[in-house]
Amino acid sequence: MTSTVLIKNGVVIDTEPEPVVLGRADVRIEGGAIAEVGPGLPDVPGAEVIDATGRIVLPGFVDTHRHTWQAAIRATAPDIDFPGYLRRVVGELAPRYRPQDVYAGNLGGALECLDAGITTLLDWSHIQLTPAHADAAIEALRESGVRAVFGYCHGGEPDGLASETRRVRGLLPDGLVTMALAALGPEIAGEERALAEWRLARELDLPVTCHLGNSPESTGLDFLEANGLLDIPTTFVHALYYTDEEFKRIAGSGGSVSLAPVDEMNLGIGYPATGRARAAGVPTGLGADTVVCSPGDMFSLMRTIHLLERGRPDGAGLGFTTRDALRMATIEGAQVLGMDDVIGSLRPGKQADLVLLRTDRLGMAAAHDPIGAVVLNADTSCVDTVLVAGRVVKRDGQVLHHDLSAVLASLRESADAVVRP
Repeated sequence: MTSTVLIKNGVVIDTEPEPVVLGRADVRIEGGAIAEVGPGLPDVPGAEVIDATGRIVLPGFVDTHRHTWQAAIRATAPDIDFPGYLRRVVGELAPRYRPQDVYAGNLGGALECLDAGITTLLDWSHIQLTPAHADAAIEALRESGVRAVFGYCHGGEPDGLASETRRVRGLLPDGLVTMALAALGPEIAGEERALAEWRLARELDLPVTCHLGNSPESTGLDFLEANGLLDIPTTFVHALYYTDEEFKRIAGSGGSVSLAPVDEMNLGIGYPATGRARAAGVPTGLGADTVVCSPGDMFSLMRTIHLLERGRPDGAGLGFTTRDALRMATIEGAQVLGMDDVIGSLRPGKQADLVLLRTDRLGMAAAHDPIGAVVLNADTSCVDTVLVAGRVVKRDGQVLHHDLSAVLASLRESADAVVRP
């Protein structure tokens, strides 16, 4: 990779503080970071030049909640409800996973993200049956080339929570793959587990991501406040049943929310609280969650959240726009992950995580509003070029640096072992 990359003559969309079309412009990348954005940037001798004519250039998408290991069991439960998901996926399939199945799922799932223009993901990894499972998940993320936050959820013996989390923390110094603590308490595994998880996160200086607020009887927010744990950056995953007042408390604590709109509706968990969370000032991002019953691309998620919010029965969501949906998929998702100073927009100094979308498609031709077209019309077939930290990981519609036939064969072998033992 050359130190300088010039992306020339694209229709550029920036997203900070709000999505805006900058018009036809160039992007100069130096050492993996955005150096300059503007029309007619001068050529740089020796630079790699990417012709973006007929392309929309924008920040890479940010997935704030994905169980990446489930890529090999895609569509195993397309019409299931949440209790059925717990029985089938968590109760039956997950215990069959070998470390090589975790590796196959994480590599295939991470490459699926890159192929779809998702350059950063939060991998909520609750398949840690042994230390070898955790090591396989991390190795696959690193080899994929994606930017990832590895959400480590300890799945072994309870007395190993602290030692194994510390071990995994030691494997993940700063780099493309960093770490969060994926907590099971207090609403899944109880309050004692939650105390151990949040206190460990404080000790190791880790953010926490946790499924909270997913029933009308949820008490997790009160528990965290009562125990002085909300000073630890916490992402409330789903957060469907919080009141406006509770969302204000989350905002006041510096917390964030991750929504998985397709999954939440398909599994019957609840109606996404998009507008209320954002109105309270809570950074709110999007996540695919699980491909066992949901799509794995950000275009589907943006369209779904746009539809559901604008289609609220009370009409209160009609102010939600395609710009809001794109913001959630980029800079606001970066805020959720605590990475908005690194990714999510085209501000000079940020990492050059970028997507180029083709417009020479019948479904994208003659689009008058590029942002509206990205949210409502684009799909994965439009993803032409993807860069992570200035490195091209997809070019001319093809994922680079990997033998995709071997990746697909590993996914098929894993599916045969896990679903049809």
